[in-house]
Amino acid sequence: MKLFLKDHLSIILLYLITFICLPILIDQLDGFKNHYRYFIFLAVTLLIGLLVIRYLRRKKMYTHLKNVDSDKENFLIHQPSANIEKVYAQKFTAIYSLLLAEEEQQQQFLDEQQLLISNTVHQMKTPVSVLQLLVQSNQVNSGNSLKAWLKVKAETNKINTSLNQLLSYSRSTKLLSDLKIEAFVLKKAINEVTNDLKDYFIEEELFPKVTIDENVLIYSDRKWLKVVFYQLLTNAIKYGDKHTTIHITYANNQLTIQNQGETIPKQDLQRIFDLFYTGTKGRKQNETTGIGLYLVKKILLTLDHSYSLASANHEIIFTITFSATN
Repeated sequence: MKLFLKDHLSIILLYLITFICLPILIDQLDGFKNHYRYFIFLAVTLLIGLLVIRYLRRKKMYTHLKNVDSDKENFLIHQPSANIEKVYAQKFTAIYSLLLAEEEQQQQFLDEQQLLISNTVHQMKTPVSVLQLLVQSNQVNSGNSLKAWLKVKAETNKINTSLNQLLSYSRSTKLLSDLKIEAFVLKKAINEVTNDLKDYFIEEELFPKVTIDENVLIYSDRKWLKVVFYQLLTNAIKYGDKHTTIHITYANNQLTIQNQGETIPKQDLQRIFDLFYTGTKGRKQNETTGIGLYLVKKILLTLDHSYSLASANHEIIFTITFSATN
């Protein structure tokens, strides 16, 4: 209502002057009946004057609307002067800013996706080349077939891990629409992940120890948290010392995954969750993708679960904090 009155203030004033003030003034001077034509002339003159003023104030807007094209750079050239124009300009500016932010976000996703595909393909080249060499050299059919098959198995596991990360990242773009928050038994979900990684644990000679009460329930998205557990345990195995134990515990609403391994430098801790950042250890091993912890961060932030990573004294501890009901 307030905006309406502001926008029509000039019309209201014209009406008051024309039909109230003018008749009274004319009547006081020489009688209204004797000067009706003069009243009509003044009323028309005032109306034309108002229209001219309104046109001059909005001329820029009319010119802009007439000449505007689909180029987004010309979307908000017009500088508003009238109240209604200023309000619409503010709305258009807000919408335009939102569109630009969405466009930037979409472009960032496309750039990440392109880099991700390129990086994943690069990571899979080595395992595929090894498999091809094994087949071409007939090592699988030789007397040393067990060792060759173990090598084949290890390389296929690398391919499978890279493909799982690529698939998880692709699906994470629609994470919000795919969420299903429900109560589930934490230990059961952890055990499912450790069973999936059983061969990897054996190959790297590490042992998982789960210390979680059977009755601990977590309210979250079970599928996406399992992706987080898979990535964290995969990293713990990859960077853990052989013949050690990976401890998985739950206490005070915190899930902790702890393993022994080379201490992560402080400069790496600040960037380790960035996409494609492999850190000092990753460059040494030359087998890391820099995708896993980025996925972990993205999923946990979406699920609104806080997390932390600490490393000191040849030990790495990852902690996830969330509410739980026993």
